[in-house]
Amino acid sequence: MNLILLIVATMFSIIWLLWMIFTSKNNSLPPGPPPLPLLGNLLSLDSDLHSHFTTLAKTYGPITTLWLGRKVAFVISSPDLAREVLKVHDTTFANRDMTAAGEASSYGGNDIVWSPYGDQWRMLRKIIVTQMLSKETLDSVYSLRRKEIRNTIKQLYGRRGGSPVNVGDEMFATFMNVVTGMMWGGSTTVKDGMNRVSLGVEFREVSNEMTGLLGTPNLSDFYPGLAWFDLQGIKRKTKAASKKFDGIFEKIIDQRKKMMMDGDEISNDFLQFLLQVKDDGDFKTPFTITHLKALLLVDRESYPEVMAKTLTIVGIYWKNYSIPFRGLNFYLDMAIGGTDTTSTTIEFALAHMIDKPETLKKAQQELDTIVGKNNIVEESHIKNLPYLHAIMKETLRLHPILPLLLPHCPSKSCVIGGYMIPKGARVFVNAWAIHRDPAIWENPLEFIPERFVNNKWDYSGKDDNYFPFGSGRRICAGTTMADRMFMYSLASLIHSFDWKSGEGEKIDLTEKFGTVLRKKQPLMAIPTPRLYESYMYE
Repeated sequence: MNLILLIVATMFSIIWLLWMIFTSKNNSLPPGPPPLPLLGNLLSLDSDLHSHFTTLAKTYGPITTLWLGRKVAFVISSPDLAREVLKVHDTTFANRDMTAAGEASSYGGNDIVWSPYGDQWRMLRKIIVTQMLSKETLDSVYSLRRKEIRNTIKQLYGRRGGSPVNVGDEMFATFMNVVTGMMWGGSTTVKDGMNRVSLGVEFREVSNEMTGLLGTPNLSDFYPGLAWFDLQGIKRKTKAASKKFDGIFEKIIDQRKKMMMDGDEISNDFLQFLLQVKDDGDFKTPFTITHLKALLLVDRESYPEVMAKTLTIVGIYWKNYSIPFRGLNFYLDMAIGGTDTTSTTIEFALAHMIDKPETLKKAQQELDTIVGKNNIVEESHIKNLPYLHAIMKETLRLHPILPLLLPHCPSKSCVIGGYMIPKGARVFVNAWAIHRDPAIWENPLEFIPERFVNNKWDYSGKDDNYFPFGSGRRICAGTTMADRMFMYSLASLIHSFDWKSGEGEKIDLTEKFGTVLRKKQPLMAIPTPRLYESYMYE
């Protein structure tokens, strides 16, 4: 026994010595909490990373070093340093740190999120921003969005009677139908035994499987030297799940091609658009069927939080935090992954409006003036609703859906804030902290939409104090789409209904950190019809 203890003590001493030598070579890094040998700071991370990182910044400054195993990461928490990363050195930080599961789930990095900055990324970005999510394309699929929103309004009207509804669940289901309809609505008509409902069930089952894999902490990412061994089997399992997705896409694409050959009438949707882009071949970098599938892989629609569990590997007890270090390609490929993100933002917005009834009343008065209570909301009304836009902006200020954005990875070593950030590091920009900085915002913890009425702030990322969709080259590609879906949906909800919480219940606005920032407690609210005629709910 003494011999075993001596051997263990000796090994620990050697590991500690090697770690001290390793970290001493990096003593020019920004300050941060002391790391443990091998594990770094993994075990000391709090589950609410956005607020945890904000607290660390108060101690260690606006740029903080963290060790995630052998991976070094940096957290940026000030507007000036965010500007250096996202604008001044934008090209250097325009890459992502490819994870094992990210590579396996994105057809080898052929999607817009994981693709390295270069010709392929520019080609995909152009397809999405200037064509796929252009005003003309979005206008052409408005009928799909309108149909699902009206269906939701009708269902809520049918459930009137004083019982609360789960707003997040209702909007999640709505956006699931909106997104799948826009992606391939025309190809999932009943034909050859295939329909949209059965396709949705199959898609959701594989999505849940993939989400669980992408949300699991992976030794291969924290210790790159172990990646080849795939000790947890995550890469192998992710590839298997990706093949299931591939099978779904093949069925959809084959059926669409058959419909085209048969001369069937085809609805406008994104699949039809992408097939046309592939056939036209107008890009310097070829747009292939692999790229097409990678872009379709945007709505992993469940995004459940990774449940608390323990993982025992090589004798190490590891807490599983729902941290955004991996597998984030399914969130913002085209921002149509807004199934979860948009429904969560609407849930926060409506919760704040119920908590402050004067805000809800003011928004409804604006709608009554522009739309009228003898009419229903259309997307054409959105441009004339400045106060509702202010509500959206204030919601995204307080609750940015990706509070740490997506991590950036420098392609070469670069000086930020006077410190050398090494090539290949992970860099998190804490938008949540910047959006709540009392040096920037008056009463930063209060929900005050009026601060965004008639001012300069927008979603372009040009302002260093406000960038809920990111900034620079890697800014969210689907801002316009997100704006339309949020505004049209929320306008329809509050124009058609009055909303209140249950008797004696207080609205809980507590956040729960995860790959998407969400309400800790689901919003349960009671809708009461407010329009003049019942036919307006059909």
